[in-house]
Amino acid sequence: MSSSSKKYSLTAQIFIGMVAGILVGSLLKWLFDDSGDYAFSVFGASISAYTILVEGIFTVIGQIFIASLKMLVVPLVFVSLVCGTCKLSDPSKLGRLGGKSLGLYIGTTAIAITLAISFALLVSPGDGISLTTETSFSANTPPGLAEVIIGMVPANPISAMAQGNMLQIIVFAVLFGIAMAMSGKAGNRLSDIFEDLNVVIMRLIGILMSLAPYGVFALMAKLAATIDLAVFASLIKYFFLVAFVLILHGLVSYSVIFKLFTGLNPITFLKKMRDTCIFAFSTSSSNATLPITLETVTKKMGVNNSVASFTVPLGATINMDGTAIMQGVATVFIAQVYGVDLSLADYLVVILTATLASVGTAGVPGVGLIMLAMVLQQVNLPVEGIALIIGVDRLLDMTRTMVNVTGDSMVACIVGKSENEMNVDIFNDPNAGSEIENVNFKDLEKNV
Repeated sequence: MSSSSKKYSLTAQIFIGMVAGILVGSLLKWLFDDSGDYAFSVFGASISAYTILVEGIFTVIGQIFIASLKMLVVPLVFVSLVCGTCKLSDPSKLGRLGGKSLGLYIGTTAIAITLAISFALLVSPGDGISLTTETSFSANTPPGLAEVIIGMVPANPISAMAQGNMLQIIVFAVLFGIAMAMSGKAGNRLSDIFEDLNVVIMRLIGILMSLAPYGVFALMAKLAATIDLAVFASLIKYFFLVAFVLILHGLVSYSVIFKLFTGLNPITFLKKMRDTCIFAFSTSSSNATLPITLETVTKKMGVNNSVASFTVPLGATINMDGTAIMQGVATVFIAQVYGVDLSLADYLVVILTATLASVGTAGVPGVGLIMLAMVLQQVNLPVEGIALIIGVDRLLDMTRTMVNVTGDSMVACIVGKSENEMNVDIFNDPNAGSEIENVNFKDLEKNV
């Protein structure tokens, strides 16, 4: 790395990339838009500078960056979880990890949607608004509880990995790890191989993180250049209310819960989440951010891999606090727009349905909108109302993902601390984990 690049931490570099991307994208939207201005001919076809930059260069770089992160998710989850599970000397510990994690994830989701409904009723974002839209929305039918439970067991583990089905991968990895622990010397030899694989994968994450500022720049530039400001303006009250509750839950609720269960400093926790949150904001995907989240929890927070490798992938699959907040505000908003009065019993149904649905619809494509459709149907609100908020949902989705990954990390720390599987010295060390982010590519050249 050059001496100039060492002046800035990775967090600063990513933040600079994000801000620069927003500025460049906004400038492109203002100067060019997508009308064909500043167009020139290539092989007889007229191509605008806007198309080349936004739909071409920025899209390619951004999608390659997200794909590179997703590339690591399945091998990381499988290898890391096998490593953690095969080291468990007490089989009952796995049940405790699952029970604590699931209980905390469901509890925080219930708190999140309760906060959302409370503030939505206080602010009334839909009052005085009469929106019309030609866009229609129809959600896929959510799977039943029996189908979800059956679907957790992979009939074909290789197919589950190819499709990125996290619940099935988790189940297979846990069973594989338990079998290794019971296989004596053969299991020990295989365990050493998995440990080496885990080290290599973590180093690969470090390499990708060193390239993150460029990926974040491209993603934010495209977003700023393509966002529809007219739609945003019409829903500004709804947008800022959802954003406020998301930030409130992420900073205040999590801090209180973290302090209550661990006794550690929540400010230290939030500071160590900065890089992960920026990744989550730029990718809008808990699964794409999962490698970074797991690295943060283990290397910066000090949570043992045997705990983190189970709680973090599980959280990326079923923890929907950010989505629950959107659902709470959206339900009140849609009810007010359509002039429907909901009773206290209706709101209790919303809280219960959204909380349970966060687990029941885990791993389903478009899970946020499916969950919202389920909630609306339970209180007899028109599902078509979802079309009203789709226009600003992309920006809110970015913030929701930040909240979700913060919740995943918080639960991992709480469970790790309760199981005495968390190194408090690493947690309190402000420089813990920083060595992984410093990738010297000159060292690679020497080995070639």
